[in-house]
Amino acid sequence: MGKSLLHTPEGVRDIYGSECKAKQFVTDKILRRMQLSGYELIETPGFEYFDIFRKERGTVDPKLMYRFFDRDGETLVIRPDVTPSIARCAAKYYKNETMPLRFCYKSNTYINSGVYQGKLKETTQMGIELINDNSVYSDAEVLVCAISSLLDAGLLEFQLEVGNAAFFDELIKDLDLDADTLTKLRGFIEEKFGYGVEALLEKYDNIPEETKTILSKLSDSFGSIKQLKESEAIKLSLKNRKVKKAFDRLVALDKVLAGYGLDGYVTYDLSMLGKLGYYTGIIFRGYTYGTGEQILSGGRYDNLVSQFGLDAPAVGMSITVDYLMAALSRQKKEISPREEKILIIASEKNVKEAYKKTSEYRFKGINTTLQVTNKPVSTEELENYMDKFSFTKAEVMYE
Repeated sequence: MGKSLLHTPEGVRDIYGSECKAKQFVTDKILRRMQLSGYELIETPGFEYFDIFRKERGTVDPKLMYRFFDRDGETLVIRPDVTPSIARCAAKYYKNETMPLRFCYKSNTYINSGVYQGKLKETTQMGIELINDNSVYSDAEVLVCAISSLLDAGLLEFQLEVGNAAFFDELIKDLDLDADTLTKLRGFIEEKFGYGVEALLEKYDNIPEETKTILSKLSDSFGSIKQLKESEAIKLSLKNRKVKKAFDRLVALDKVLAGYGLDGYVTYDLSMLGKLGYYTGIIFRGYTYGTGEQILSGGRYDNLVSQFGLDAPAVGMSITVDYLMAALSRQKKEISPREEKILIIASEKNVKEAYKKTSEYRFKGINTTLQVTNKPVSTEELENYMDKFSFTKAEVMYE
């Protein structure tokens, strides 16, 4: 038997036994939270036309997508992101709806991140999308659901970093920057490399010195709303009416979250810009100790749904369940209670009695496995089997 028959490809893995059970327990908790918050479950295809996920419509670089051709020569993509698919569904099935639309999902996504990056290429994503509402209350609703979902999953120590993509967009709106410079600028700011920003913009005599100062100091613009208000960069930037509007949105958001009593889980970071220009308003990421990857991300994407024919603002979030599970495990959190699970082993002569007893247990809601066999099972075999599959009790029925 060849090695390739027993091993998974790089970036994917088998999940089985107690780990699989724990993951199911956590995803059930999160899905319950989302549905309690008013979100309807939706399923989209595992692969779609490439055009659905092109650069301006998703958070994933097209170079990292798994692509293939169908028999008609059309380019298809294995789902790298769920949000564009839901936007397509909303435009197709709810085009005349003017009231808010709320969807939740649980789907596997696939990103070819590269052999040397050490990231999973297949992950389970759970998230919500709130369409047709551009208020700060919808921003807050999504963040509240995100925080509540992590708490329900058993994670207690985490932090959401929140920014506003519109803040940066308005700052650079009237600057004559070529695409390459803009990409470098975004990268330096995201990496909190203020000196890099200064060096990059030094040659641009047409950019006001005040604007250069703001951009170079965005890297230091993080903390509470109170701390941001005291930042030199923020004080200078608020002279711009549209930039001030973007900042005021965060101030209003913080007040709503405080009303829920959840503002302690949030810090603000104006150097957070997001990937590929996908986000248009608030943007956020969730982190905890025990994993190097963000466990949650999201934001406002008001320009996406309209690309499918429905002019509607939208905001959403997504939890990467695999990284959440890793964090729960490393933090030694109790993921699922040990439930009663009974194994009944019966011979063919005792099968009617075994059927009856199995039905009685299952009627009471007890997880019960019935194994009919005439082959005797040793005590050692039975104990090993029970331990491997987490049985709490065994009943052997032989004459």
